[in-house]
Amino acid sequence: MRTSRRALAAAVIALVLPLSACGSGDDGGGSTDASGKVEGDITFQTWNLQANFKPYFEGVIADFEKQYPDTKVKWIDQPAEGYADKISADAAGGTLPDVVNVSPDLVAPLAKAGFALDLDKAASKYKKEYLEGAWASHQIPGMTGTYAFPWYLNTGPLFYNKSLFEEAGLDPDKPPTTYDELFSDALELAQKSDGKVATLANIPTIEDFGRYGVELMNKAGTGFAFNDAKGIELLTKYKELYDAKALDSQALTATPESSGKKFLTGAVAMNPGSALDLENFKTQAPSLYKNIGITDQITSTGKVNMYVMGVMVNSQTKHTPAAVAFAHFVTDAQNQMSFAKQVAIFPSTAGSLDDPYFTKEDGTDVTRVRVAAAKSLKNAVNYTPVLFSEQMKTELRNEVAKALQGKQSPKEALDNAVEACNKLLEQQG
Repeated sequence: MRTSRRALAAAVIALVLPLSACGSGDDGGGSTDASGKVEGDITFQTWNLQANFKPYFEGVIADFEKQYPDTKVKWIDQPAEGYADKISADAAGGTLPDVVNVSPDLVAPLAKAGFALDLDKAASKYKKEYLEGAWASHQIPGMTGTYAFPWYLNTGPLFYNKSLFEEAGLDPDKPPTTYDELFSDALELAQKSDGKVATLANIPTIEDFGRYGVELMNKAGTGFAFNDAKGIELLTKYKELYDAKALDSQALTATPESSGKKFLTGAVAMNPGSALDLENFKTQAPSLYKNIGITDQITSTGKVNMYVMGVMVNSQTKHTPAAVAFAHFVTDAQNQMSFAKQVAIFPSTAGSLDDPYFTKEDGTDVTRVRVAAAKSLKNAVNYTPVLFSEQMKTELRNEVAKALQGKQSPKEALDNAVEACNKLLEQQG
């Protein structure tokens, strides 16, 4: 669901339209006061959800309008392709919907440009209803406030191929649980298979640096810092894996889809995933499914990475009480729980993950993954900085590739990546 983020950042920050010209209402100006009567017509925009979840959202809207009979909610669903560009165009043209489905990296430029309502001011009474890490995921370094309600979360375990571990003389029931064990096992797998079996299929991303315990940004949120000693250490380890063919030779150009195929065919021993993947293994690779191992994400921080979606309120809406009430309604515990039972996602509301649906196993692998993921989400964090744009991800990827190929040292690569990302950060404003 992530496309063209750099276009959004550039376009939204550069807006010169007066903020009073923005919004989708038809009377008056925007307000941060959400305490008034819940009334008026509002628009709600989602991100590529209508095809699979139309009855669910129509039910949520009907329930809201029944509870607040003086409201009317118009639902708009946009395709994944070009979603960020669409939001940018709407913000520029004064047609940004009242309530918008966003991810943290979409919120950052909108908040900086004044289009996202600060919920710490307008809806602070709801903060306690959400997991602390989820609420914080839509906060922007260098700014005070929270700019979207947290909505659904996702995370997943590491899958591994037990038969490949066994063939390499490793205990298939004792997968690596630390980075040292991961790197050691990976080198052994490559050696024992004469370089035919890699353990990992992807080069390190900003999330991996975060999981490793690298300080990604300075405290003020004004610059990146992943070129510290710990960051250099991680990239040096990956260089060792790459040279030993313990990191797949095509990792420099890998996508999640290509990495998944490598895992399916037994060319890669470990791959991150979710409960959804188990069904794919069952139908597409029955032999892998019989030998599938499931273990926790490896971190040095004790906190796994989570992906989070949010629901933002347009700060220029003409119906702030209704927009805030609806954004909260969509993301409240009851509606999130209902949504989570339709698709393999997790609610961001406090206490929801203690529901038996997320705590009791029934002997199936699907339940096992769901229970393990739910447990890890209670203190999970979104390691990707909200200010880390798609263009920055490309800069990091390119420099990491040069280091792995031996064209520059890990230190030079990360120094260059930080310099490039900081320049892009300055351009954001």
